[in-house]
Amino acid sequence: MDATLPNELSAMRELAATLQGALQTAQSLTESLQVENKLLRQKLELFLKRYFGGTKNEGLDPKQLELLLAGLAALIAPAPVAEKPAPARSTATAIAVRQPLPAHLVTERVVLEPAEVQQQPAGWRKLGEPVTEELDWKPAKFIMRLYIRPKYAKAERIVIAPLPARLIEKGLPGAGLLTQVIVSKYEDHLPLYRQVKIYRQRHGVNLSRQTLCGWVEAAADWLAPIYREMKAGLLAGDYLQVDKTPIRYLDPDVKGKSQQGWLWTYSQPQGDVVFDWNVSRSREGPRAFLKDFRGQLQTDGYGVYESLARERGGDLTLIGCWAHVRRGFHEALGEGRVAAWLVEQIGLLYGVEKHLRQQKAGPKLRASVRAWQSRPILARLRLALERVRHRVLPQSLLGQAIDYTLRRWETLTRHVADGRWEIDNNLCENAIRPTAVGKKNFLFIGHPAAGQRSAVIYSVLGSCRRLGITPPNTSRTFLNASPRPKPPESNPSRRRLGSKPNAPPPASPTENIPGRHFRATHPGHFTKRLHRM
Repeated sequence: MDATLPNELSAMRELAATLQGALQTAQSLTESLQVENKLLRQKLELFLKRYFGGTKNEGLDPKQLELLLAGLAALIAPAPVAEKPAPARSTATAIAVRQPLPAHLVTERVVLEPAEVQQQPAGWRKLGEPVTEELDWKPAKFIMRLYIRPKYAKAERIVIAPLPARLIEKGLPGAGLLTQVIVSKYEDHLPLYRQVKIYRQRHGVNLSRQTLCGWVEAAADWLAPIYREMKAGLLAGDYLQVDKTPIRYLDPDVKGKSQQGWLWTYSQPQGDVVFDWNVSRSREGPRAFLKDFRGQLQTDGYGVYESLARERGGDLTLIGCWAHVRRGFHEALGEGRVAAWLVEQIGLLYGVEKHLRQQKAGPKLRASVRAWQSRPILARLRLALERVRHRVLPQSLLGQAIDYTLRRWETLTRHVADGRWEIDNNLCENAIRPTAVGKKNFLFIGHPAAGQRSAVIYSVLGSCRRLGITPPNTSRTFLNASPRPKPPESNPSRRRLGSKPNAPPPASPTENIPGRHFRATHPGHFTKRLHRM
């Protein structure tokens, strides 16, 4: 027997062990790469769905849900939920019905007499008069108002009537034109440069964009006292919803590119909406705004709010938002049947809220129904989340959604205890949407200081919209309310518009509005302090 054979066998065993280790390493690396590839594909699909088409609706088609839920009983055994019978579809063809025209429209009567009656009126007897409606439009128009002040003399005395108070001393715009400019920009999302083009081409009136910018600044100064009263009214309560949205702005100190600013939105359900401008999304913005607020703050999962609540202790209690939770599970629907079942359970919570809205339930009834119907759903949902948590990858979309929910479970269930609190932050998000349309049109704010002026105007118009008040009429009322020669907040740029540096400080634009009339025409819009004006 060859003496080298044992050595060769030993070397072969060592080589086999080395190869086996390398194979195991390669298999482990392959599995890791497959998992990473799966996660990256999920993120790519989510990105494509968000930015390149597809619906953002978080609902789930019943057939898709049935397919995803097939065989789920082996994983989770929830309590059976009664299925609602699908409504029968009507086979009858729908007939379009013209809606009646509003009664407040100005009516123009055009009587069309037959030619025979016009030629020989005698002998004809009227049998009736069919009426055909036509809806027409008369374009808006500029008017030039001349204030003519005759000057009189008697003996050694000369008299002349004083000019009425103006929004901008020696300025050109009346309250109607100023209202048109700010409503077109902030409510109809029409940038100033487009307004300049419309006024020039359709009306033959040449106004520069810089001039309109000055007018918007003046309007924001006049609306600032109303903004402060709205803010004071919100902070005097004990329940607020808050959200934020990014918006670009130009900084004169940074040449060549725009910067990221933020509009923070604070509101009460069915109450006022107040925007606050900040150049960053740090906690300094909400900390300064909420320094006098004590109560419940409903938010998404942004860490700034949690940090602020820890800093404030018992003065500030967070309430979670189920809309953000549902969004996370909806994005994870492609990962299997578990995500579909979780979306269905969250849908049951929203079903309870929908029923309460339809019944126009008050706070006490809402709290009772939630305790009876929503609490069992929440208990079942938490049990399922804890069971599934260890079966999914932490970095997967489903794993992230489960972790997000369980880490905020206490805040997410607080709404059940009080019928005044909402299940989500959607009302606040809805108030932000007009700003999203606007920033797509004008792209950025022209100066950091202009951000707060935009916040003032957005706040007034957004509150009008929520309270069912027509923004153009209300804005004109505010701006027409006995202005003084100088805007409320002095600043050097006003001198270019004709203000006098030593003019006496003006009163609030709302000072001379009768309290009773103002309360009747603007219900719930201001605090008691404004009512006492």
